[in-house]
Amino acid sequence: MRASLIQIAVNEDESVDSRRQRVAALVREQAGADLVVLPELWTTGAFAYEEFGREAEPLEGPTYETMAKAASDAGVWLHAGSIPERDPDGPLYNTSLVFSPSGELAAAYRKIHRFGFDKGEAVLMGAGRDLVTVRLPGTTLGVATCYDLRFPELFRGLVDAGAETLVIPAGWPERRRAHWTLLAQARAVENQAFVLACGTAGTHAGVPQAGHSIVVDPWGEVLAEAGPDEEVLTVDFDPAKVAATREQFPALKDRVLGLEPPRR
Repeated sequence: MRASLIQIAVNEDESVDSRRQRVAALVREQAGADLVVLPELWTTGAFAYEEFGREAEPLEGPTYETMAKAASDAGVWLHAGSIPERDPDGPLYNTSLVFSPSGELAAAYRKIHRFGFDKGEAVLMGAGRDLVTVRLPGTTLGVATCYDLRFPELFRGLVDAGAETLVIPAGWPERRRAHWTLLAQARAVENQAFVLACGTAGTHAGVPQAGHSIVVDPWGEVLAEAGPDEEVLTVDFDPAKVAATREQFPALKDRVLGLEPPRR
């Protein structure tokens, strides 16, 4: 399987609509890949909190339409990163969109863990509730977003739901880049799964972004890693390695906690 992670630079001198069109062109250039992944909140910037309300859109809004067309044109599975979604009957959500090669919406995931410690995203957006997996030819994706990476129980739930490849779009800050790499490798090792973690470049509302999108195999080996600037990180990987790893080193079979209610 070939995956292309597009590490988009989000800068204030580019309009949201211009960035949509530019990113759509980048997606089309990945024709021949099996899976293309975009970062979190690339339309606005993950730290541009004041833009969330102004740029929020319905699920089937302009980003949905533009990315669905790009996925269809390229003939790829597209994890289109996330958008600030405006639910007409509720709050904003940080919502990821996954499209099939025909441009159909395969899944939408509302981010469960909101970042901000009682400010920013944590108060401006609602929390999702549902774990989301997507079946692709050859592998099942488990979908998570940025701050979710710090919560291993979410990924255990995705593995229990059949996930073999964990896809994590993010807007991760440069000052915590060491955590980004460490946690991506940890989630791969403990779940014996591939991790495809796609971050942003540039600066969001004065916050420099980490970049360094990364692909990790089920043994924790880094297969590919981007630099700090905008780039397309493309890697070939064999999804069959997940089953082989879990059979060769069946640690998941020895799980005890979390599988049944505690005894009283």
